[in-house]
Amino acid sequence: MHIITVGLSHKTAPVEIRERLAVPESRLGEALTRLCSYPGIKEGLLLSTCNRVEVYAVVDAVDAGYHRVQEFLADTHLSLSSEQLTPHLYWHTGDRAIAHLFRVASSLDSMIVGESQILGQIKEAYDAALTHKATGVVLNKVVKKAISVAKRVRTETKIAETAVSVSYAAVELAKKIFSNLSERTVLLVGAGEMAKLAAKHFVAQGVRHIRVTTRNPVNAIELAKRFNGVPVPFDDFPTEMIASDILLCSTGASHYLITPEQVQHAVRQRMNRPIFLIDISVPRNIDPAVRHIDNAFLFDIDDLKLRVEQNREERLREAEKAESMVAEEVGVLQQWMKSLEVTPTIVALRSKADAVKKAEMERLQARLNQLSPQDQEMVESLASAIVNKLLHGTMVTLKAEADSSSGALFVEAARRFFNLEEAAGSVRTSARCTRPEAISGQTEEEASYRAQNEENDRMRADQPVRLRQPS
Repeated sequence: MHIITVGLSHKTAPVEIRERLAVPESRLGEALTRLCSYPGIKEGLLLSTCNRVEVYAVVDAVDAGYHRVQEFLADTHLSLSSEQLTPHLYWHTGDRAIAHLFRVASSLDSMIVGESQILGQIKEAYDAALTHKATGVVLNKVVKKAISVAKRVRTETKIAETAVSVSYAAVELAKKIFSNLSERTVLLVGAGEMAKLAAKHFVAQGVRHIRVTTRNPVNAIELAKRFNGVPVPFDDFPTEMIASDILLCSTGASHYLITPEQVQHAVRQRMNRPIFLIDISVPRNIDPAVRHIDNAFLFDIDDLKLRVEQNREERLREAEKAESMVAEEVGVLQQWMKSLEVTPTIVALRSKADAVKKAEMERLQARLNQLSPQDQEMVESLASAIVNKLLHGTMVTLKAEADSSSGALFVEAARRFFNLEEAAGSVRTSARCTRPEAISGQTEEEASYRAQNEENDRMRADQPVRLRQPS
């Protein structure tokens, strides 16, 4: 049993390839079913976004698994040949596959480090895999852990706290001048894409009063409606500055639209209350001489880009902390993965010992019937205690060595010593890409641990048994 990752991303493939390989939500179920139909693929999850397409799978054999997943990806879009696809693919297995998912979920592998959208996309991909019964014990554990790691990274680092886009940097600077944006009025001069993005960020930060003006009144009306704002005539914007705390200018004009005289007048009418001006136009639309006016704070596109670059460097420093967290969490999960390898042997050993005990008890049943019910119970307990004590050392050693480099050798030795090949094999075999019904309302993961937990309980309860003295 191995976990692998095969995929491509914005780092390895141009958008022309990514868009051809993307799987729409309407076809996700069919794609997962097809993925799980390949021989040797036990569990599967498909992550398809605008920046990456990745398959996470649990397979019997690594090389065969890589081949099957690559074949699946090539078949996803018939116009994309394997020869076209292969140069853009990357492969990971074991702890590297787990680490990759953790890094993706934590946005460490994103085009913009620290962005939050990818975590939601992973949750959606996981929900789809659950719906179509494509995941099992391993991927359920791995994906849930990835989500947990991503939340830890966002909580314990500042990786998502600083702006890495010009539009958001403008909002970030506004928050430094006005501590509470909810009571501030924003005037948008122009309705370009940057203005739309900035308006979106302002609203997300609590701004409730947005006014929009453009040379084209239709554009002003449409943008104002989108953010519950108010359109105003373009010729009136110098007057509108008086009532505006924040002015963002983003037009295609080739000259200064806002002069120092206009800003000076607005500041006086505002009783020297500060006004924050953001010029993200190229060429600039606000005369840079405005910087010399008291209580007028002007930032242009270069100021914002400098801020973005500083923030990007800060995010990279925070990303180093996040990478350490990922490495730590991968180690924890690897121990769990290795413990899975020993569980079938422990279960098989317990089953065989219990079968031997049961057979011997049945062979002596005629003699046991001569004893009182209490004595029969004592004999049963004695037999169980002997079995527990004989197995105890082997069980403890197998568990202790599960995550060591010699773990597989200990498992193989136990199977040979106790002739467990047939029994162990039956325990380890599972249906492909199905999630068995939980036992007595248990979740799948709880059901998976059931046998091992029962064994742990037996070992903890291993106490000496005394026969009742005859009267």
